[in-house]
Amino acid sequence: MTSVVLGPYACQMLGDLGADVVKIEPLAGDTNRNLGPHFNDPKMSALFLTCNRNKRSVALDLKSTVGREAALKLIATADVVVHNFRPQAMERLGLDYEKVKAVNPSVVYCATYGYSKKGPYGDKGALDDSIQAASGIAVLQSMVEGEPRYLPTIIADKTTGLMVVQSVLAALFHRERTGEGQAIEVPMFESMVSFVMTEHLWGQSFVPPLDKAGYVRLMASHRRPYKTADGLYLAVLPYWDNHWGTFCALADKPELAEDPRFQTMALRLANINESYRETGAIIASKTRQEWVDLLGDTNVPMMVVNSLDELIDDPQLVGSGFWQEHDHPTEGRLRFSSPPMNFEKTPASIRRLPPGLGEHTRELLREVGYDDEFLASLHDEGAIQIAQETNP
Repeated sequence: MTSVVLGPYACQMLGDLGADVVKIEPLAGDTNRNLGPHFNDPKMSALFLTCNRNKRSVALDLKSTVGREAALKLIATADVVVHNFRPQAMERLGLDYEKVKAVNPSVVYCATYGYSKKGPYGDKGALDDSIQAASGIAVLQSMVEGEPRYLPTIIADKTTGLMVVQSVLAALFHRERTGEGQAIEVPMFESMVSFVMTEHLWGQSFVPPLDKAGYVRLMASHRRPYKTADGLYLAVLPYWDNHWGTFCALADKPELAEDPRFQTMALRLANINESYRETGAIIASKTRQEWVDLLGDTNVPMMVVNSLDELIDDPQLVGSGFWQEHDHPTEGRLRFSSPPMNFEKTPASIRRLPPGLGEHTRELLREVGYDDEFLASLHDEGAIQIAQETNP
């Protein structure tokens, strides 16, 4: 019972790993069905397509008695329930953990939303931007932009989604060992503070603090891709001492290897802006291809700066088969990213293409005992939506 990106992205990953994912949607559908370009069905837009493969869709009015009853029948057969409603909303719907546990005592019930209900923000709504602001991500951007900025990716949604998957799998492992289900809360704010402060807790790791929070290398104003002589960009990071020595030798700058500001990794960190500035000046002296040829077979971390469109043809992604193309029954030829993990025995896979709204309502409700006559009456009452089944 998830919408937008956080929950759908997490549940898609579970689907990639083999789960039979049932997406319970409102009659109007997940709001992301309408975001981005679309080919045929306006409710099959780009942002929906990238987060909802390997799922079956059932469209229910959870505010109606019969819609809620249908949801509980489906839940009674489930290993896991994931939702991203605030706790108060689930209580009003009668789908909170206690109600769900009554029909499925061993269920793993994962709630993911903005802020932990244990704190004073527990009833606040949240979207990725507000979590980036609250968790410190936006202010980190002020180090290079001069003012707080949001990252142009929904990092809070996707990172929290990864934590949802981790939490669900751990709870399933516990149930496999003990037979016990449980409730899980995965709040975005606390997840992202944990994510950000892994490196940025810094001097606040100690009580009392030995320094301010913030990993100084990452906050350096000159930490950025370097512009080459032909106006293209390159990421180069001579980070460890052996990297620095190799880089200075190949750049014909042996004096920098002996410079007292840069002789060790700790000294380069203490003089990080000067180190980055010197590196940038050196990179600007040659074209991008010259540097690729010079550094490509060395130990110095280096990579070209790809545009988003260039990623489609990146040699590594093409060579590893990362991009998959599939023919959707209504939306034509579609491109998907492969699951990035590689299992020897149980490979992740794309088995179902993103479903139309309510495409599997009839199929799924038949599975839990509803007959066609009753389903037709529910459809006529506006409690469910039954769509044409095109993606078996």
